[in-house]
Amino acid sequence: MKLDFIDKGKEFDFGRTSEDYARYRNIYPGSMFEKLIAFGIGKRGQKILDLGSGTAVLPINLYQTGAKFTATDISENQVRYGRHLVEEKGIDNIDFKVCSAEKTGFTDNSFDVVTAVQCFQYFNAFKATNEIRRILKPHGLFCKIFMDWLPYEDEIIGEFESLVLKYNPNWSGNGFKIFRYTYPDWADEKFNIETIHSYDATLEFTKEAWIGRIKTCRGVGASLSDNDIRRFEVEYRNMLQKYNEPLLLKHQIHIEIYRSTKAE
Repeated sequence: MKLDFIDKGKEFDFGRTSEDYARYRNIYPGSMFEKLIAFGIGKRGQKILDLGSGTAVLPINLYQTGAKFTATDISENQVRYGRHLVEEKGIDNIDFKVCSAEKTGFTDNSFDVVTAVQCFQYFNAFKATNEIRRILKPHGLFCKIFMDWLPYEDEIIGEFESLVLKYNPNWSGNGFKIFRYTYPDWADEKFNIETIHSYDATLEFTKEAWIGRIKTCRGVGASLSDNDIRRFEVEYRNMLQKYNEPLLLKHQIHIEIYRSTKAE
């Protein structure tokens, strides 16, 4: 994938990270899934489409609610690893499809809920939300989620970002600050905002798990050469030696839920 507004057009491919993604990217705290359920995402019998699903992290964490999930991703490798995880866990209510968010191929009014976790920034927002509104049932819900690490609040994250920029100076996935919500242009005449919820979360990692998570980062495993990934990992392991385990890293989670204005 290559987008002019991401990393100054540097190409990236999360499919290169799929093995590590399947092992290390199930990082969202239980509190996030509890909040989603409280907000009406994951009701028994709901048909839910998870766009940009990667290795199906959200469906795997919510399948026990009794909702029926379809996990989609543009990367065949991500979908392949997601299928493997689901089969390994014996989960039978998650389907998979390789497709883009802008052109899913599903019929009109197919889903009660559409979710997008940590991926909406890679979509063409207007085309994707037109597609989301089309495949949602009347008054269906679109749930957009993002989790930011906080480099200005956390020394370890600040150091990590500096090292990524050393190897990948065009990386634009750095410098997150405390979130402030504004109603997006893409929602006009298509969606009404129903829920906005942001909260702080301190996530616990072993050093091995944090390095694995970092290697799935767009600025590292998805875009650097294999040689630079190895060099980065060696240098970062040395940097982490001064810290004790577990690493307690500051994040902020944002949940936005929109209701489609499409009538019956």
